[in-house]
Amino acid sequence: MKKILYLCHRIPYPPNKGDKIRSFNEIKFLSRTGTLDLITLADNMEDMKYAVDLEKYCRQVMVFPLNKKLATLKGALSLMRGQSISQGYFYKKEFQKAVDKLTDSHKYDALICFSSPMAEYVFKAKKKMEDLAGTLIMDFCDLDSDKWNQYADQKTFPLNLFYRTEARRLLSFEKKINRLFGRSVFISKKEADLFKAYNPEAKNIDIIPNGVDHAYFDPEKIIISKKAPFLVISFFGAMDYYANVDGALWFAGKILPLIKKKVPEVLFYIVGSHPDRRLKALTTDPGIKVTGFVEDIRDYYASTRVCVIPLRIARGVQNKVLEAMSMAKAIVTTSPAVQGIEVYDDALLKIEDDPDRFAAQVIQLLQDEPLGKKMGRDARHHIIENFNWDHNMESFLNENSSYP
Repeated sequence: MKKILYLCHRIPYPPNKGDKIRSFNEIKFLSRTGTLDLITLADNMEDMKYAVDLEKYCRQVMVFPLNKKLATLKGALSLMRGQSISQGYFYKKEFQKAVDKLTDSHKYDALICFSSPMAEYVFKAKKKMEDLAGTLIMDFCDLDSDKWNQYADQKTFPLNLFYRTEARRLLSFEKKINRLFGRSVFISKKEADLFKAYNPEAKNIDIIPNGVDHAYFDPEKIIISKKAPFLVISFFGAMDYYANVDGALWFAGKILPLIKKKVPEVLFYIVGSHPDRRLKALTTDPGIKVTGFVEDIRDYYASTRVCVIPLRIARGVQNKVLEAMSMAKAIVTTSPAVQGIEVYDDALLKIEDDPDRFAAQVIQLLQDEPLGKKMGRDARHHIIENFNWDHNMESFLNENSSYP
């Protein structure tokens, strides 16, 4: 049985948003292959209570609260010192002491960092890197540095320069990680290709795709008691996340009015926790509903005719796409949201970046229910065949690089 130390920038429970879904499933899988110790941060004090849920999978769970205001200040100081904001934002001395304590008392076969800022704890550890563990693994998921470039593209001076600085410095840090860690994991070939394009000397790259719990996200397990008198479009996600907020506002402002001209009885649901105040303000329109946190999003999937994923900023694999496909929903999405899924067949979902064409696809699927149902069935079949968590996570046990 292997001994594994797992460092994570956000507590991986409950698995209700992108990064937490992936990190939780990694922990669940790896716990079956060895002994796992977890050190993580919680940027919401309410999440501290979930340590007990993770103890089912880990020998030790250490959760440290992250004060966002203080973290922002530390991020700014990190920028002033010539480093990336991310390195300072997620760094806590208490976390470092926990890393040093565990690596002093245990010899780990592998040390896994989930998200690039966690590597700072490796570089600042008391022990030499080669003595920390038999293998150092970084799960980049997607290329965070490029995400900052996308933010810069959406902003004007001076914010665009600020974001480009962060992108440049974070990329330099990502290159350092790849140079010094034994393995660098990405969520898709497109993310690995992008990193290779920025860093031609990159080595030891593995591709480990996400999965989806298609037994849970199964439309047959949710029954609608009665048919609603309106046609429902839904967008799912954490609604305090910038990319989701931007996408929902873009859809509500540019696309939904075009749909209403043809299908006036439509209702747009924005489903997800901690909705931004700008999203709450949309509810002055009786055709828009903002739910906030919901206990079971499958109920909302069940009543949805068309899922929309109008992301203009995205990296990697979007779990909201996988879950909607698993729920056999008709989907209209932008190309950034599916760049890591390698879907080439528009029989599975519709991909449009232009507001007029996006609206036209939604209208067609609202009006042609049989077409939407066929798309949903094909999409679910694709998910079951290609996005199995256990199958994909087995790549963690294979130490041979999966990327040329």
